Amino acid sequence: MHTEMLEAHPKDLGGIDKDKLADCIAACFECAQVCTACADACLSEDMVADLTTCIRTDLDCADLCVATGNALSRRTGSDARLTRAFLEACATVCKACGDECAQHAQMHEHCRICAEACRRCEEACRALIATL
Repeated sequence: MHTEMLEAHPKDLGGIDKDKLADCIAACFECAQVCTACADACLSEDMVADLTTCIRTDLDCADLCVATGNALSRRTGSDARLTRAFLEACATVCKACGDECAQHAQMHEHCRICAEACRRCEEACRALIATL
């Protein structure tokens, strides 16, 4: 995501690093899409019963990443405590999903791709937390 929209906002962003914010928003939405696609791919596998935890974790991660990306995109009246809570929850679910998908990565390419997206999002959330 470019910082163009963030820079166009009429209010000050409260000292938050625009580049890290933009990176985090982009990582959240990318991770949400990849997790959704991974869950769908898992449902198409012959051994779907072995992937129920992965599917559930993918869907939980996707939901929280969308919510976090949306919350980070709304800067008017933002509350640093709530921003931190969103980011911490997102980093936690991304770690859990990345760990789960990594367990299936050698057998399923979609899980490998998902684990990588989860790691990128977790890192982006933690990098933004460090600036708050």
